[in-house]
Amino acid sequence: MDILLQQIVNGLTLGAVYAVVALGYTMVYGIIQLINFAHGELVMIGAMVAFTIINALAGSGLPPAAIVVIATACAIPVCMLIGYTMERFAYRPLRRAPRLAPLITAIGVSIILQHLAMLVWSRNVLAFPQIIPTVSYSFAGAEITNVQIAIIATAILVMAGLAWLVYGTRLGRAMRATAQNPQVAGLMGVDINAVIASTFVIGAALAAIAGVMIGSYYGVSQYTMGSLLGLKAFSAAVLGGIGNLAGAMLGGMLLGVVEALGAGYIGDLTNNVFGSNYQDVFAFFVLIAVLVFRPSGLLGERVGERA
Repeated sequence: MDILLQQIVNGLTLGAVYAVVALGYTMVYGIIQLINFAHGELVMIGAMVAFTIINALAGSGLPPAAIVVIATACAIPVCMLIGYTMERFAYRPLRRAPRLAPLITAIGVSIILQHLAMLVWSRNVLAFPQIIPTVSYSFAGAEITNVQIAIIATAILVMAGLAWLVYGTRLGRAMRATAQNPQVAGLMGVDINAVIASTFVIGAALAAIAGVMIGSYYGVSQYTMGSLLGLKAFSAAVLGGIGNLAGAMLGGMLLGVVEALGAGYIGDLTNNVFGSNYQDVFAFFVLIAVLVFRPSGLLGERVGERA
């Protein structure tokens, strides 16, 4: 039982990161029906920028928590600028093109961002500075650290803030109108280009926060770290129902728990033929199962093609 509880705690922590990244995927898809496969690279850039800032301020005498907040505050505008640039110059010209064109473009943008990051930060695995002392708390035989608590709490605040933005603000109403029918929204005075650009910018800000979270949790960062993380977050978005904010949150949490439980018990179930290093497989097993048995996701609705 204590192993089960420990794996659930680990899974919720990982799922919180997946959920924040999946929100970026699902927002963009909900607005313009595009799978932005470069979103994982925004997470990577957020982690790399935070890595640089934390290294620069580590000996400044500032409190560790303040340094992490400053690093996050620096990573967010960098990722937002890149997100806006992607939308303006890579995706907007292809908005009326066949769907395959922006999809291939997204993969191309992902490769470009990876190699630019490699030129700036090198191809080496970088040790993410662990400047906040880790404190563990025990309950019911399981342990949770202050870093895990901070990650889960931050994810909950981000989800709540995004829900308020989408459902309680004028921009949110414009986003929902654009997602429902962009032509009619445009006729009603909504600036479609500004709404879509804002969606990319908000998604990029979420990616930056997720980059700091994942770097702080695992203690490493690398220019390729966004690829697999992005695919897992995409799987989480599909699991919950891509285009559905609540579905992205639920899918991320469920996928994190499934992956953690799989990593914890796969050795026992296979008589140690497979180890915990096979945990990445579970995300894609879940993706395949969802696509086969419920393509619309857990909270997704079966809808017809947009006119």
